[in-house]
Amino acid sequence: MHSTVIRGATIIDGTGRPGYTGDVALDGDRIAQVGGKAGPATREIRAEGHIVTPGWVDAHTHYDGQATWDSELAPSSWHGVTTILFGIAGSASPRSAAATTTSSSA
Repeated sequence: MHSTVIRGATIIDGTGRPGYTGDVALDGDRIAQVGGKAGPATREIRAEGHIVTPGWVDAHTHYDGQATWDSELAPSSWHGVTTILFGIAGSASPRSAAATTTSSSA
């Protein structure tokens, strides 16, 4: 028996696939199952109409450069982060000269 099951949620799992309806089961502090119909649980949470993102979404990162050489995006992936957002700290991508030109007035 699971300790907690979140039932009927729209699951966004970080794989890039569209959201889908299913259950998320927890055994203690571990995610035991994502998707499908989970078995019984000590605690059940009805989540129809709600989004569940198993793991953790880190919306404030500085991985702009690191994403080009570190496929794990460590250390976030070591701590349960399943989805990151980046581009917040700027980007090392090429820009046009016009985008980088600054002017100053004396």
